[in-house]
Amino acid sequence: MAGSRSSKLSRTFETLVTAFSLALLSAAATLWFLESGDLLYYGDAQAHLNIARRILDSRTPGYFQIGTVWLPLPHLLLLPFVQDDAWWRSGLAGAFSSGLSFVAAGMFLFVAMRRLLDDRASAVVSLSVFALNPNLLYLQSTAMTEPLFFACLAALLYFTILFAKTQSLGAVVGAAVAALAATLTRYEGWFLIPFVTLYFLLASQRKRLLAACIFGAIASLGVFYWLAHNWWFYGDWLEFYRGPYSAKAIYQRALDAGMARYPGDHEWRKAWLYFCSAASMCTGLPVIWPIAAGMIAALWKKALWPLVLLLLPPLFYIWSIHSGSTPIFVPGLWPYSYYNTRYGLCILPALALSAGAIVAVVPSRARVVGAVIVAAAAIMPWILKPRPQAWVCWKESQVNSEARRAWTKEAAEFLGGRWHKGQGILMSFGDLAGIPQAAGIPLRATLHEGNIPQWDAVVARPDLFLREDWAIAMSGDRVCDTIVKAWRSGLRYECVKTIAIKGAPVIQIYRRLGGLAVSERSAMR
Repeated sequence: MAGSRSSKLSRTFETLVTAFSLALLSAAATLWFLESGDLLYYGDAQAHLNIARRILDSRTPGYFQIGTVWLPLPHLLLLPFVQDDAWWRSGLAGAFSSGLSFVAAGMFLFVAMRRLLDDRASAVVSLSVFALNPNLLYLQSTAMTEPLFFACLAALLYFTILFAKTQSLGAVVGAAVAALAATLTRYEGWFLIPFVTLYFLLASQRKRLLAACIFGAIASLGVFYWLAHNWWFYGDWLEFYRGPYSAKAIYQRALDAGMARYPGDHEWRKAWLYFCSAASMCTGLPVIWPIAAGMIAALWKKALWPLVLLLLPPLFYIWSIHSGSTPIFVPGLWPYSYYNTRYGLCILPALALSAGAIVAVVPSRARVVGAVIVAAAAIMPWILKPRPQAWVCWKESQVNSEARRAWTKEAAEFLGGRWHKGQGILMSFGDLAGIPQAAGIPLRATLHEGNIPQWDAVVARPDLFLREDWAIAMSGDRVCDTIVKAWRSGLRYECVKTIAIKGAPVIQIYRRLGGLAVSERSAMR
């Protein structure tokens, strides 16, 4: 009894130390990137912040502002933090939920490995490989969704391992809740459901069908909810998949304009090559051999399922590249640029498990030495290149955002000194939402696609409904067309600022002339 109590206290102490270490690491990384001004480099991170912000800060606030395509849970978790103006403008608002997700992911991974391999050194190695990856440390400092998905995946891993040892229906429910959260975070979470349901069907020693049904029913709620959401608001169950803002529609428009097909589109060999190249850049290692060695070690330890589970997201991305819906560009392969390289980071949990499994098969007398060697080999690439330029996720965000950051800064400086409270701004949402964000202008001052039905009325009949004091247009967008219609109907909008940055569309800022502006009419009432 005393030994059992001592062991429980030891495990509790390990867990607390792990949580504290992860929180400290997360905070240090976030402060580093905040001081460097890097938190808004990813356009997606900025977009996630603005979608969350507009749920409350909008002319038409409310649930509809969640939109489509991107799943809702990350935006709902951002909601309490993004309403703070300073945190919203700096990007720090995204670090809270992402940092907590990073800590949760590391915690679940550690306790899962501790339970699976029954060895502290192996669990520490797995955690080190995962938590000391600088690409992940950058993402967990931003509003990107990968850290939250990793937390869901690691929780799912833990509860399936717990079920294998306890056959508890509580573990089934825990796994189902983790999977449900994953399905509301990223679409690869949808891909996990049939495989984990099959696992419960095969791993159950009694009441097989009950365990599988409980998991499948709870985990699938997120999928059915999102299908219903898209049908209710957009009239199409699959709006997120085939609507005008979907990846599929964007790709088709690019093909129609003469763009070459994505590398790997309906080519398995290239899909494999591009994913593995991105994965190697994200982990600093040639991932195939460590994963293969980890698979052998996992088989030796009778722990194949955990590795299979963690390899499902990489398989999802290879399949997505092949289907043409998810491109990955890496600088060493055509078209020799950066795009979605961070998707290669989904191999990291499997790599962490493989490293721990390798250590676990080392004889106990040499295990500590083996743990040091394996951990050092995994983190050596980052020790040898301790600078952001060598971290592909940071480098991708920096390279791809140079033009956007330049025109955003110039437009925000111009508009921020001229916009006055009460004045309205007509603009598309997307990347242009970064301008009011940088200028400190509330989103409720803007009229954009999310403001239905006013937006539809304005773009259809600006002569009747356009009342905004300002307009921000990107060449070829609907605002540009609306301003042309306004001119034809006699409304006078003068282009007061043109911003032309190499490699980016031209940005034009218009000011309404003649008649009473919105702010002037308000003052007279």
